[in-house]
Amino acid sequence: MGESRLQKLHDQGQSIWIDLLSRSLVRSGELKRMIDEDSVTGLTSNPAIFQKAIAGGEGYDEQIRECLEETDDPRAIFTRLAIDDVRAACEEFHPVWQGTGGRDGYVSLEVDPDLAADTKGTFDQAVELHARVDRPNIYIKIPATKEGLPAIEDCIARGIPINVTLIFSLARYRDVVSAYLRGLARLIVGGGDPAKVSSVASFFVSRIDTEADRRLEELGNTELQGKLGIANARLAYKHFEQAFAGPIWERMAGQGANKQRPLWASTSTKNPAYRDVMYVEELIGADTVNTMPLETLVAFRDHGEVRGDTVTSGVEDAEQLLTELAAAGVDYDDVVGRLEIEGVQKFAAAFAELIAGIEARRGELATR
Repeated sequence: MGESRLQKLHDQGQSIWIDLLSRSLVRSGELKRMIDEDSVTGLTSNPAIFQKAIAGGEGYDEQIRECLEETDDPRAIFTRLAIDDVRAACEEFHPVWQGTGGRDGYVSLEVDPDLAADTKGTFDQAVELHARVDRPNIYIKIPATKEGLPAIEDCIARGIPINVTLIFSLARYRDVVSAYLRGLARLIVGGGDPAKVSSVASFFVSRIDTEADRRLEELGNTELQGKLGIANARLAYKHFEQAFAGPIWERMAGQGANKQRPLWASTSTKNPAYRDVMYVEELIGADTVNTMPLETLVAFRDHGEVRGDTVTSGVEDAEQLLTELAAAGVDYDDVVGRLEIEGVQKFAAAFAELIAGIEARRGELATR
């Protein structure tokens, strides 16, 4: 049997993560199968993912009953449920983490989306969650809002691995990289070991096209549709290569520091007219992660093409595209700014729905 498409993708230096977590995924053995057969080396979660898992049953009732003996706070109940799921996933990925020297094998748990504009609250909860999960291969997810950036830096300086999420703009990505490097510098100055802390920067892709395409449709310009998401990510990768090179970085790397790898998020294709694996095929490159929804992973396993390094191709065209979009009347800064606001709102809405669902389930179980 020949090498699978997913293994070929992994061989290009790109880590394959799954954007999915539920109790049944772990207990059924399906997650282990993905690790063994699909080259999956990490996992991301968010409020929407937990909302779907808990609302769908997924074997949570018994633990909710146990929690009710101590608290009826739905947020506290959710945190316990989530921590147990994340710990279980961390155990599944621990051999990957160990085998890659801590480079891969991570599971991500997000801070409360309602804290997106609260620097201290974000930092405090990140520290708490990191301590409560108590696994070496846990990433705490913090959104890349202006208020989140100082918390990200402080967490890195404290030695807490961070998945920086909801990055849409090139300017904000540069801010995220700078926050990571400052945090590393502080960690080193404070006598910490930079080899024990790592980070990924989650750069969202398909949502960019969804918003830009809508605006282009209104302008009657279809020629430029479906291009900005990939171009944006390629320009981000260009900055990644520049930021993690040169004498300053080499000194830090010599002390054991790890690069903050770009992670391509939102890689399912929202427009059915587009190839369903385009956000994987066009962003293949060394030192990157692609976190795929299940349907995208299945699609790539079936018919994805690995054409070598694609994330570094067409960078000049990507820069030209920004100029062409501006000339066409699409304001890049407004597009990415709106997406950041909407991204936080969507996660907050999913979290509110999640908490409401736990409240309802709490009431049902309490009356039995």
